[in-house]
Amino acid sequence: MKSAVETLNPTRVRLSIEVPFEELKDSLDAAYKKINQQVTVKGFRKGKIPARVIDQRFGRGAVLEEAVNDALPKFYTEAVNEAEIDVLGQPEVDITELKDGETLNFTAEVDVRPTIEIPDYSGIEVEVDAVEVTDEDIEKSVEQLRERFASTSPVERAAEDGDVVTIDLEAKVDGEVLEDGVASGVSYTIGSGELLDGIDDAVKGLEAGGEATFTSELKGGSAAGKEAEVTVKVTQVAARELPALDDEFAQLASEFDTLEELKADSRKRLENMKQYDQATQAQERVLEKLLELVEVPVPEKLLEDEINTRKHNLEHHQLGQMGLDLEKYLEIQGKTAEEFDTETKDAAVKGIKTQFVLDELVKREKLNVNQEELTEHLMRRAASSGMSPDQFAQAVVEGGQVPLLVGEVARGKALAVVVEAATVKDTNGEVIDLDDDEDETAETVQAASEETPVEDKAEDTAEDKTEA
Repeated sequence: MKSAVETLNPTRVRLSIEVPFEELKDSLDAAYKKINQQVTVKGFRKGKIPARVIDQRFGRGAVLEEAVNDALPKFYTEAVNEAEIDVLGQPEVDITELKDGETLNFTAEVDVRPTIEIPDYSGIEVEVDAVEVTDEDIEKSVEQLRERFASTSPVERAAEDGDVVTIDLEAKVDGEVLEDGVASGVSYTIGSGELLDGIDDAVKGLEAGGEATFTSELKGGSAAGKEAEVTVKVTQVAARELPALDDEFAQLASEFDTLEELKADSRKRLENMKQYDQATQAQERVLEKLLELVEVPVPEKLLEDEINTRKHNLEHHQLGQMGLDLEKYLEIQGKTAEEFDTETKDAAVKGIKTQFVLDELVKREKLNVNQEELTEHLMRRAASSGMSPDQFAQAVVEGGQVPLLVGEVARGKALAVVVEAATVKDTNGEVIDLDDDEDETAETVQAASEETPVEDKAEDTAEDKTEA
C-alpha cells in the first residue's frame, strides 16, 4: 500500500491511497465466505459454492463491492497511522480507480487537528472581584436561615404580603376548563412568585372564603404558553411567624450555642463561597486571555456538527423538560433567532478552541492523569448529575466515556498550569495567590467546552461510506 497526504487547509487533508490487488486477498476471501452464507445455488450445499459459480451467478462486481467495503477501513487506518495525522470525525471516501486483479485507488478527505503554537503565557494578567463579606451579607444569610424556621398560624383577616394562603385553582382557556387546570389545597406564600403571574394581586385582600378571577399565561401543562382565565378561591389565610434572633434560635437552627457564633460561622462560609467564586472567575478570565493569544483555526464540519448538537440538546432535552419550544424560549429570553444563532456559534467556537489549546498544553507539559485524580473528578461529576458514584461510573463505562473524563481532568491540569503562571489581582489591586484545585479547573474547562465532541476518532473509518 502506498499513501500520500495533501493539505487542503489548516484543518483538512486528503489522503490518496493505492492498494495492490494482492493485498485485497483476505477481504476477497471474506466476501466470498459472506456471500456463500447468504445465497443458495441448486446442486451445492450452503457455504460450499465455488468462487467461480458465485461470480457467474451473482457477478464479480458484487464480490468486489463487498471486499472493498471490508478493506477500506483497514487501509484508511494504516494510512492515517503512517502519516501520523490527528484526525477528527469520519472521512469522506471516493474510490478513484478499481481494476479487478490490478489495483484499488481511493481518496479520503478528513478533518484534522490544526497545528497550534502556544506562545509565552506567563505575562497574562487578569482582575477579579475582591473577597468582601459585609455585615449586610451576614444579616441576609441569617435571615434566610430564619425564614426556614418560620411557623404559620391561621388568622381571620385579609391576606397580606408574606402570608401563606391555601387556595383552590381553576383555569379556563377559551371558556373551557382544562383537564389539568384544576387544583385544590395548594399552599402558596404571597410574594414568592412561585405560581402564576398576577396571582399575588388577586389573593391580596381576600379573606378565607373569598375568590377572584384574573388572566395569566400558563407556564406548564397541556395549554402551556396560552392565556387562561384563572379563578382562585382562598380557603385559609395563615400568618408567618419568624423566630426571635437570639441564642435560642442559634441552638435551634445550628450546632452553635450563641447567635454570635452562628454569625461568625456564616461569615466564614460566605468568605469560602466568595473565594471559590473568585477562583472560578480567575480561571475563566485566564482562559479567555489564553485563547486571545493563540491562533486556532476551527474545522468547518466540526463546528457545524457542534452547533447542531447544541441546538438539538437545547430543543429536545432542556426545553422539552420545561414544556417549552425554541420560539417560546427566545421570547422569554428576549432574543431573536439571529441573536440565538450567533450566540450558539460563538459558544461552539470557544468550546472547540478551548479543547484544542488545552490539549496542546497537555502534550507540551506532558501532563498525565492518575487514578486518584480521575476518581475525584468522577465523584464530583456524579454529585452534580444527581447520581450515586457507582451509578455514574457504570454509566460512564457502559457509554465508553472514560476517555472524555480523562480529557476533562487533563485539560483542568493544563489550565491550572496557566493560572499558576498568570498574575491575578483583585479590584483592590491586591495580588491573589490562588490555591489551584485542578478538579475545579476541570469544571471550568468543562463549562467552557460543554458538549463539544472534539475527541480523537482515529478509529472511525470509511466503513459504509464507499462511493461505488
